[in-house]
Amino acid sequence: MSKKTQLLRLDIQFFAGTANNNQAARSYQKQFKELLQAVFRTQAYFRDFFGGEIEALDGVQHNETAFYVKTSDIPVVVGTEYNKDANVAFGTGTGNSTRFGPRTEIIYKDTPVPYTWEWVIHEGIDRHTVNNDFNATIADRLDLQAQAKIKQFNDAHSKFISSVATKTETLSDYSADAVLKLFNELSKYYINIEAVGTKVANVNADLYNAIVDHPLMTTGKNSTANIDNNQVIKFKDFIITEIPDSLLQEGEVAYTYIAGIGKAFTGINTARTIESEDFDGVALQGAGKAGEFILDDNKAAVAKVTFSGGSGGGVEG
Repeated sequence: MSKKTQLLRLDIQFFAGTANNNQAARSYQKQFKELLQAVFRTQAYFRDFFGGEIEALDGVQHNETAFYVKTSDIPVVVGTEYNKDANVAFGTGTGNSTRFGPRTEIIYKDTPVPYTWEWVIHEGIDRHTVNNDFNATIADRLDLQAQAKIKQFNDAHSKFISSVATKTETLSDYSADAVLKLFNELSKYYINIEAVGTKVANVNADLYNAIVDHPLMTTGKNSTANIDNNQVIKFKDFIITEIPDSLLQEGEVAYTYIAGIGKAFTGINTARTIESEDFDGVALQGAGKAGEFILDDNKAAVAKVTFSGGSGGGVEG
């Protein structure tokens, strides 16, 4: 979504016509929340890991726990046989037996999810030097700050995905044989853990180009690659996305996962303008907390690929 579209979506008059328009301090938490969510949908590289959305809360007062999730570590019990004995649930077993087998009680527990990192905004808008409509400037700066925060989210999400990956594969080089072997191993791994869902592979530029140029990626083999546009949709049943080296941790060239297995969130403590004593204008300030969450059981569906062929891996974020 372009900046112009975002501003039209929020309507600049919303900034100018708020109930606290004539007060020294004006709150923009709701507007900033909507901007963050809009930019996340288009500019967050790992948004599919988190279901395409970021949970954003404004007016946050809690300083440690973001929210609670209902989890259960009781496995599903699969019965092997329906008992048809005459004295089970009937006859002498009436009232004290069941043909469905042992019953397991399902109890969910509340698991607290903490914030793990913070972000801030601190800018100044002077009426004498801004050279632009005051309210338009505030709207514009909040939009730009939302984009800057998404870059922070991208960095944090990369570190998070790398840290929770249960499976690690190593790529020796970018040859066709090595790339095919890598994705065969990854495909086998996800089949064996019985992962259900869309498989995604976020890869660096070198691996992306190796996939595009791979002999399997031909129209004769019903490939979904568009070589002319240097775009790949799927390879070995993985949706392939190219990401910058800077969004891969040091020595890593790819992350694979099942889409939608995590949650990204942020809490906005404040987003405001306040009249400054130091200059003729306002200070634009904001502060918030953020974090990521994945169930322990879902970590098995996250893998990372390291590179053993010298240069070519990600850079430390």
